[in-house]
Amino acid sequence: MRLQLQRVGIAFSLIVLLSAFEFCTSNNATWISGRGKKTRVVRRLRKDFRKLKKQEGALKLIGGESGEHEGNVEILHDGKWGSICDDEWDDFEANVVCKQLGFNGAIKATTYGHFGQARRRYWMDNVYCDGSEVELAKCRFDGWGISDCGSNEAAGVICSRDKETRTSSPPVPQEKSPKARIKDTYLQGTALRLSGGRVHSEGRVEIKLGSADWGVICGDSWSILEAAVVCRQLGLGYASDAIQTNFFGNGETIPVSISGVQCNGNEGNLAECLHDKVADCPGTAENVAEVVCHREMADLVFDHIELMRTAHLEDRQLYWLQCAMEENCVASQAYKMQRESENWHLETRRLLRFTARILNAGTADFRPSVPKHLWEWHMCHMHYHSMEVFATFDVIDSSGNKVAEGHKASFCLEDNQCMPEVQPRYKCANYGDQGISVNCSDIYKHNIDCQWVDISELEPGHYTLKVAVNPEFKVGEMSFDNNAAICRLLYTETFATVHSCIMGRP
Repeated sequence: MRLQLQRVGIAFSLIVLLSAFEFCTSNNATWISGRGKKTRVVRRLRKDFRKLKKQEGALKLIGGESGEHEGNVEILHDGKWGSICDDEWDDFEANVVCKQLGFNGAIKATTYGHFGQARRRYWMDNVYCDGSEVELAKCRFDGWGISDCGSNEAAGVICSRDKETRTSSPPVPQEKSPKARIKDTYLQGTALRLSGGRVHSEGRVEIKLGSADWGVICGDSWSILEAAVVCRQLGLGYASDAIQTNFFGNGETIPVSISGVQCNGNEGNLAECLHDKVADCPGTAENVAEVVCHREMADLVFDHIELMRTAHLEDRQLYWLQCAMEENCVASQAYKMQRESENWHLETRRLLRFTARILNAGTADFRPSVPKHLWEWHMCHMHYHSMEVFATFDVIDSSGNKVAEGHKASFCLEDNQCMPEVQPRYKCANYGDQGISVNCSDIYKHNIDCQWVDISELEPGHYTLKVAVNPEFKVGEMSFDNNAAICRLLYTETFATVHSCIMGRP
């Protein structure tokens, strides 16, 4: 920062000296003849001055509707702005962003292009912060420009409005109007249809509000949950994909009728969902909601009984966890030890281990959302991971705060155990196809790397353990209400027990 300020001072001084020199050494005639040359020099210096303000790793928020405190996050790298993917994006990363921008902290981390689609290339993916970093660029991530994310996976934040330091008091931004149920706003009723699809079960979602003409739905924050309601209402089965572009529009654009649609996913009619009272759809005319529906769909069920039966503690040296560290499976304190101590590998971590057994009880195979050529090779474990975030493991205190760093597990999906007369189809070995067949289970046993939560910094006490699969709803399912096990955790200095599990949503 000190070097940047010095450069700014030099540039400013050079502009002043150049102007003084021209004034003092030239008469009126030469001043007029040299005016064009001086102007070009000053413009070049001003351009360089502007460049100096663009520091590597600088952040900005775009697409926010209520002020400078919210929006999708963009980061500057190599002189160019880029987006950040929402894989692994949570409150830890959001807090680092907000504090780097001068706010006190984050109110919410947003995903699914909440403030619009990513409008630039992705610079960062799978970002891991522990909250102590002063810049987002100091967090762990896959590498600049390495990403497998679509345009609808932009990460964003909503920061606290109060900044840490202010030299003046800017005007308070206007509050965004609260949401309301669609049917409460449009009492004359609504109608839905799909248009432009290659088959009748896909297309651009068009809505008719009362007696108004047909219009489209803004694509901001459009997710598989809203798409599921549309497919259910139209009798087309289940949502396979939620799209935020005008792919099915065939170049035709019609006005946006409604924005900010927000559903739980279980509604029978889109009119039961919330929306912005005043339609506001930033971005281009291509930012519209579309769906792909299917009659047959997978349905994952997490085995909470197996979780309770197998949960136990293990103390293990970091020397034996080096592969797991490459996959971000231990808490941030372990990486700090690795940086600061030559004998870091002798340090011990306390792990809460358990088995994860996931059954596909649906009517179609569960397949990764990422195409095969984008799967990530993990050298230590010698296989490809087809989903970067297939499961999340979180320990939560009585106030609802995550007190152990939530581990996000990337899985290699395969059929480990199938019901009688069902043949397994998917295998990870030899770059095989990955997935979970109908009536088959993928089992990650407790003795496998990363099948744990690192609770080394956790104080003994009573907590909640939440284990969820497909937590980001990246792959469509019949229902997400049986994807998570929410259990009680009793942790003492010598043992831990998981009990009283119930099924719920991620």
